[in-house]
Amino acid sequence: MAWALKLPLADEVIESGLVQDFDASLSGIGQELGAGAYSMSDVLALPIFKQEESSLPPENENEILPFQYVLCAATSPAVKLHDETLTYLNQGQSYEIRMLDNRKLGELPEINGKLVKSIFRVVFHDRRLQYTEHQQLEGWRWNRPGDRILDIDIPMSVGIIDPRANPTQLNTVEFLWDPAKRTSVFIQVHCISTEFTMRKHGGEKGVPFRVQIDTFKENENGEYTEHLHSASCQIKVFKPKGADRKQKTDREKMEKRTPHEKEKYQPSYETTILTECSPWPEITYVNSPSPGFNSSHSSFSLGEGNGSPNHQPEPPPPVTDNLLPTTTPQEAQQWLHRNRFSTFTRLFTNFSGADLLKLTRDDVIQICGPADGIRLFNALKGRMVRPRLTIYVCQESLHLREQQQQQQQQQQQPQQKHEEGDSNGTFFVYHAIYLEELTAVELTEKIAQLFSISPRQISQIYKQGPTGIHVLISDEMIQNFQEEACFILDTMKAETNDSYHIILK
Repeated sequence: MAWALKLPLADEVIESGLVQDFDASLSGIGQELGAGAYSMSDVLALPIFKQEESSLPPENENEILPFQYVLCAATSPAVKLHDETLTYLNQGQSYEIRMLDNRKLGELPEINGKLVKSIFRVVFHDRRLQYTEHQQLEGWRWNRPGDRILDIDIPMSVGIIDPRANPTQLNTVEFLWDPAKRTSVFIQVHCISTEFTMRKHGGEKGVPFRVQIDTFKENENGEYTEHLHSASCQIKVFKPKGADRKQKTDREKMEKRTPHEKEKYQPSYETTILTECSPWPEITYVNSPSPGFNSSHSSFSLGEGNGSPNHQPEPPPPVTDNLLPTTTPQEAQQWLHRNRFSTFTRLFTNFSGADLLKLTRDDVIQICGPADGIRLFNALKGRMVRPRLTIYVCQESLHLREQQQQQQQQQQQPQQKHEEGDSNGTFFVYHAIYLEELTAVELTEKIAQLFSISPRQISQIYKQGPTGIHVLISDEMIQNFQEEACFILDTMKAETNDSYHIILK
């Protein structure tokens, strides 16, 4: 009902000539794109300009957008007619956004029965802050370690599939949904508008944000990269209950105005309709879709005699998060958050890495209690948990090649014995594999990582038994491997597809 009321009101503005400044009429439209990022054709296609028939193709005159997003929060009554709506939100409160399918019959049939992906962002409305967005967000991360700007309230949401929040993108969340089914997502904004205002003498005016939603469909490769629709709205975020007080204040101010003055302002609508906008210009999220949203895998062929781990890139070393003596107090606070010691950050507010590392076991237990104290002490000392099983593997082709070279050297020159052993000094390079779960699946993943291939390219793993028989590796067999057992890996191409069999000798 709110949408039906807004359009005639905008039409009346055009007819009565109240729009005095064309630039002012574009306030908020495409603000998130920066200067010159939106085209005139995009602006004229918006509903507010629908009477400019001479500028619009006939087929777009009554265009209905494929999707509509409705934020269930009231708009401010203190917004002038030619300005974009403004909605006040409380920090950390869950607000519903309804995802509506507005497609006409036969429109976009390629997404029927399929999922689409929507990416939510909270971004700056002002261009001045858009130009320094990275620095602004990094400063916020520094002051609020471990916190996010935008979150999804998953228990309250309906119809969303595989919600994700990238740890490096504090202001972005994404999920899949079916347009044919009821979908409502509840979002929480944890930053407030005054956190990005220059501090002066108090009572600073908070900066406006934008909530932007970009929706994509699958391409031929199963990646969600084809843009379908984008929409956004302007918001301001206050401390808890602050939005309610601000809404009440605006309403009281409007009641004191004369009827003539009230005509210059929009009424307050019960919900906020997100208006169409250009897609977010930063497309890195499109080119690198999240794992789980597609089934493509990078492939690598184990060549004949060329599949040695020594000739492939080494798997990345495990990420360590050890505290260093040079760690600053701010970095120490972030380390405590990352390692699940958030409840003790206030106790260690001014502690640097060196200060924390000087604490004895008894000191930490006295401060944090027995359970968390022992856990924190072990984390500070960087104590690693020993793997349940360690085995060593070597690729067979390399092993045989080095053996042949050794035999040739022995034939060309007489063997000389020294106190320290064989003068040839030939040795074979093995790689360590650490197992925690002691399962065949884990062993497959670790070998695939060693060869820099996908685990799907390994069909079966066998162990060479008595008289050369091939015994299928099972969880029970791995559990009975001897600690630090040594194996030579042989690869054999599978009969049916491009996968391989691995044989442990």
